[in-house]
Amino acid sequence: MPNFQTVRGMRDLLADEAGTLNFVISKARETAELYGYREVITPVVEPYELLSAKAGEEIRSRMFVFKDLGNRTVALRPEFTASIARLATGALKNEPKPLRMLAVGSVYRYDEPQRGRYREFYQSNYEIMGASNPEADAEIILLTDSLMRSVGLHNYAFKIGHVGIIRGILGQENVDEKTQSAVLQLMDKKEHNKALELIESEPCRVALKGLLDIKTDSVHETIEATKRQVENYGDAASAVQNLQEILTLVAERGCPVATVEPTFARGLEYYTGMIFEVYIPEVEVALGGGGRYDRLVEVFGGEQTPAIGVAHGLDRIVMAIQTQKTPPNKCEKMKVAVVPVKTIMKGRALGIAQLLRTAGISAELEVMGRKINKALEDADRRQMDFAVIVGEREIEQGCVVVRDLAKREQCEVPISDLPKILSSRS
Repeated sequence: MPNFQTVRGMRDLLADEAGTLNFVISKARETAELYGYREVITPVVEPYELLSAKAGEEIRSRMFVFKDLGNRTVALRPEFTASIARLATGALKNEPKPLRMLAVGSVYRYDEPQRGRYREFYQSNYEIMGASNPEADAEIILLTDSLMRSVGLHNYAFKIGHVGIIRGILGQENVDEKTQSAVLQLMDKKEHNKALELIESEPCRVALKGLLDIKTDSVHETIEATKRQVENYGDAASAVQNLQEILTLVAERGCPVATVEPTFARGLEYYTGMIFEVYIPEVEVALGGGGRYDRLVEVFGGEQTPAIGVAHGLDRIVMAIQTQKTPPNKCEKMKVAVVPVKTIMKGRALGIAQLLRTAGISAELEVMGRKINKALEDADRRQMDFAVIVGEREIEQGCVVVRDLAKREQCEVPISDLPKILSSRS
């Protein structure tokens, strides 16, 4: 017999892992509701042209691309933003602005599998479309702060930059957009020397080298040093001013910004403004990141629409929870085993299980035909809270036996009162 395994880079999530992931997803949805974001659901498969338009060479090279049965080139989504921008140009183009949207689900990249990096992984993606003011940027950062707090993480911090700083310098020195994107891709990989080698303009290289040489742990000092370095570059100076406004708004709300990096870059080509990532010290990879992209909707045929968004790596947040040994504050439901004493009572037992489920109580029916002692042992081993024992004599009296599996105590309870009595003990 063949020994089937999961495809490399894909995973099975067993009950505990799936439970923690679903806990994080529930917190992502709660956070969206608190901030006024409405959830949309987009296809896993999209046209390749849509997903590749501004994804960046690194992500384009790692997309799952194939021909469908209609000979169309399609791909598994590597992220959500392109799909959200598609909605903004079509189904939602006449909706009042700003649009606040959430998308949650699996995304796919053909990365080398390692800790915190899989080929199928889960994201929660938040986008604001139609707002250009810095308070929208601050909201996305604060929303991420709220999610980190709600799942119980601590000692997390943000790294923040602004793509407009580098693009402002390169643009003023007439560096074409393709080369600008290549420089940013190398900056993202920390291959700074290679990035500088792509630039023919000597003043440009000097300006970028000066930014790379800024080394300070103070956010204020970094901003002031960056201002001095780009004072002769109008667009870059405006980008620094915009970044300072965002940082001021975030700082006023007590959000932990650890570092500001003037040469910080992220892998996606569509960013035009502030960018950020969130980390914890114990995990090397970012738990989430995002930024402003004011020209993406136009790429897909829409009107000029300022936008900003963030994607949170839900698998990585799960890993962070496990690393920090912070047990999720799940609202565990009471679990009840319903056990017929004899086979003849299985119909009545099924009815009682349904009665409990209708009342919102999790009930598992004994379906293995085990004797009562074995069934109770199994319920105890699986950490059930109560066992409802359905016997002939008790049923004739309109009762069942309720056994508290932790206390090893039991009593007879009228069937009509069973849901109320169990609920009162939860």
